[in-house]
Amino acid sequence: MPPRTAGSAALAPGDSGGGGGDTAAMRVPVLTYHSVNIAGNDYADNDHVALAADLRALHRGGWRIVPLAQVVAALLGEIAPAQVERAVALSFDDGAWFDWHDLDHPGCGPQRGFAGILRDFRDETGSPVHATSFVIVSPAARAVLDRTCLVGRGWWGDQWWPLAQREGIISIESHSWDHNHDTLPQTAQRDGRTGTFRSIQTWAEADAEIRVAADWLDARLAPHRASLFAFPYGESSDYLVHEYLPHHGAEHRLRAAFGTTPAPVTAQAARWNLPRYVCGQHWRSPEQFAVVLAEASP
Repeated sequence: MPPRTAGSAALAPGDSGGGGGDTAAMRVPVLTYHSVNIAGNDYADNDHVALAADLRALHRGGWRIVPLAQVVAALLGEIAPAQVERAVALSFDDGAWFDWHDLDHPGCGPQRGFAGILRDFRDETGSPVHATSFVIVSPAARAVLDRTCLVGRGWWGDQWWPLAQREGIISIESHSWDHNHDTLPQTAQRDGRTGTFRSIQTWAEADAEIRVAADWLDARLAPHRASLFAFPYGESSDYLVHEYLPHHGAEHRLRAAFGTTPAPVTAQAARWNLPRYVCGQHWRSPEQFAVVLAEASP
């Protein structure tokens, strides 16, 4: 779901984010789109229109598009910062069919899926392109959300996830088990405090939302292994950022997590709450997108 507020970007104690190597010059904007954001057919109210336009703007500006996992590898000092120089990474949230399929929206007409938009750009420019889709993992939750948040046509299935992973243009990662969404009859949150991820404050809740989701994705997408996480609503709790994620790695097996603080990923960024810019929240026009890129430029 589109984030409501940006989460804290404070560093976890003893964790500067990096893992060695000279990452001082690293400065990579991560751009986030929601394929379910279709309220019209203009840039400001349709993330499909915005994505297609933004890809061309990136190309004209000399930006490279790299996988999000590559940004994390640079942050952790596993690859040279030069491999993400003048680069952006793309991420999609929620994992609905609009990420993959061309669909006829009942109110706004035919929509080119995000995957098709990426392929069109690649074929047009010859430039490599890749995105990471952070998906809501629970099949039962997605079935309800398809009715409460989409159009009730069964457009939130996971059939396309293995196809995407095999093709390699979109990687599948976790956006939690059930998003702790307030339209669900029950979530992993113990006290019924839904509609926010700040209320995930215990090991049991974190395990149900994060580790269980990773296990499910690993089984569904083998041999791919889930390694990245995006906080629902862009929100996190101190427990998740400072305790669960840094100290329970053997259980959840993640390498990094992302919020929605509008800033580029730098060597100083918090590994367990990395920043992302969100279309529709941090920019709503080509002119505002140009400002985002200018502010994020090395």
